[in-house]
Amino acid sequence: MADSIIGPTSHYFYSQRLKLHYVDWGNPTRPLLVLVHGGRDHCRNWDWTALDLRDHFHIIAPDLRGHGDSDWAVGGNYSMIDYVLDLTQLMHAVTSEPATLIGHSLGGNIVLQYSGVYPSSVRQVVSIEGMGPPPHMIQETPAHVRMGNWIGQMQDLARRKVREYSSIEEALGRMREANPHLSQEQALHLTVWGVRRNENGTYSWKFDNYVHATSPYVFNTRDAREIWGRITCPALLIRGAESWAGDWVKDGRFSAFRNAQTDTVEKAGHWVHHDQLGAFLKIARRFLGL
Repeated sequence: MADSIIGPTSHYFYSQRLKLHYVDWGNPTRPLLVLVHGGRDHCRNWDWTALDLRDHFHIIAPDLRGHGDSDWAVGGNYSMIDYVLDLTQLMHAVTSEPATLIGHSLGGNIVLQYSGVYPSSVRQVVSIEGMGPPPHMIQETPAHVRMGNWIGQMQDLARRKVREYSSIEEALGRMREANPHLSQEQALHLTVWGVRRNENGTYSWKFDNYVHATSPYVFNTRDAREIWGRITCPALLIRGAESWAGDWVKDGRFSAFRNAQTDTVEKAGHWVHHDQLGAFLKIARRFLGL
């Protein structure tokens, strides 16, 4: 980002004895907007969105536990219930009024869960690619098999060393490999804010390797639909036309919502708000009434 742009300030709150980080873009007299990132990402991935909307909202963006500048969970266990609890703790710390929530991927799932559990606390909610896996990707396997696979994953992760990059440029190459839609500027910004420098001079991603683990409990569509059905505020579900996440209108997930609309962004994959920033902002602004 341009050096002349004043960025956000860092703050912390606590949840389950973890010290969790968030950034605040100022403008505290405006309605609150909370931006929640996805897995293996960080709060500064929202900078372009925050810069566009900061005149209309008081924007804050947390680093999820195990991500960015937030603490890693003791034991390395990360689950949806913990993330939703953390968001609840953040909301208690910063506001007593209903807020607008926008989340991407894992963050999109989190904001929908929160909106269904605490419907009176949310004005509007936007979920980008945050509906979980499509039905055809959910395999029904015996519980003992899933548990064994998860234990094996955790044991493998315990032996796994944090990957080290010799330079920012090498880490940047990995970022661009992960999402070829990114421009050079976007990829560099996400890389600079997404790595920490190690004592030996190398660089590593800030997220905890244990966030790679897959829960032994399959995505519970029945519970998710019950929670989605409790959302009373206007909801916007955004998907990328080139994403793996499926079409929730065709597969029936969209029918669980009371008051929702959906939009598909062409030439965008899973990271819609990066792949087609202008299109995303246009859709979001229209929904938010700006």
